Amino acid sequence: MEEKKLSFFERYLTLWVTGCIGFGILLGKLFPEIAYTLDKISIYQVSIPIAICLFFMMYPIMVKIDFAEVIKAGKTPKPVILTLFINWCIKPFTMFAIATLFLGVLFKKFLPGTELIKGVSEVELFRSYISGCILLGIAPCTAMVLVWGHLAKGNDGHTLVMVAINSLTMLFLYAPLGGWLLGVNMMPIPWQTIVLSVVIYVGVPLFLGYHTRKFILAKKGIKWFEDKFLHYLTPVSIGALLVTLILLFSFKGELIINQPQIIFLIAIPLFIQTCLIFALTYALAKWLKLPYRDAAPSALIGASNHFEVAIATSTILFGLSSGAALATVVGVLIEVPVMLMLVKVCLKTKRIF
Repeated sequence: MEEKKLSFFERYLTLWVTGCIGFGILLGKLFPEIAYTLDKISIYQVSIPIAICLFFMMYPIMVKIDFAEVIKAGKTPKPVILTLFINWCIKPFTMFAIATLFLGVLFKKFLPGTELIKGVSEVELFRSYISGCILLGIAPCTAMVLVWGHLAKGNDGHTLVMVAINSLTMLFLYAPLGGWLLGVNMMPIPWQTIVLSVVIYVGVPLFLGYHTRKFILAKKGIKWFEDKFLHYLTPVSIGALLVTLILLFSFKGELIINQPQIIFLIAIPLFIQTCLIFALTYALAKWLKLPYRDAAPSALIGASNHFEVAIATSTILFGLSSGAALATVVGVLIEVPVMLMLVKVCLKTKRIF
């Protein structure tokens, strides 16, 4: 098998995100009317320019998924059950608890003030940040986890299967679980918008990705699909993400300039959550006597977040300028360095399995 590595865009994602933060802040300072004008072009509170960007974030990810592999997962159900249990029964609640402890208690005095959600509901700012963390916690597994699993010398088939299963599961669990946890956090719950966001940013790209893959494989074959089509499609996803971040930070520039510690404070509970879920899944995999090739990707899948879905949902629910949207972007900022660290942990501890 050809050695899989991070692409140029993926390898320096943290650098690109940091650059977009700086450019977005500068843009918001020099031309504050641009982002606001774009955000006002909307239908039913869904910003059309942002919707286009977010769709192109999601579609390339869904095209990569081979759903035929899901059927084969039944032959080795233990790693699949473990991953589903961690992603949907443990991870959302530990994220809620850790975010509430740090942002709602320990760091609360450093996050003063309130904000208007979609210009209608006024909430305390720390609750908005917690909501962004919640939306990250209930969005399991990005397509980049295929790279993390491969770099850790794990079972690529298991990783691929879980990307597919998580994408399908999100269609049914993301909206009700997210709505319930946001309600516990005392945030306004626009149920119709939650369902709409899942359909637009998971359902539609999933449907189009499946049929695009099927059509290209039938016409061109798997080699052309992987070597040509995906090669040019992957930068589209990251490019759309970066454009979205520029717009987002053009809103948040003033706040970040006045309170630069906010990024750091939000990153702390996200980092702790990522490491905790990784350690818990890794330990359970050892207890279940899974081989390393299944244990490593299971732990990495649990630790990784589908930040594209989280950004899309927070933007639709609470607005591009919300604290929730900012919190999901911090998740992007720490994703690559933290996951590379955990890959190294896997390789160092391989002998214990």
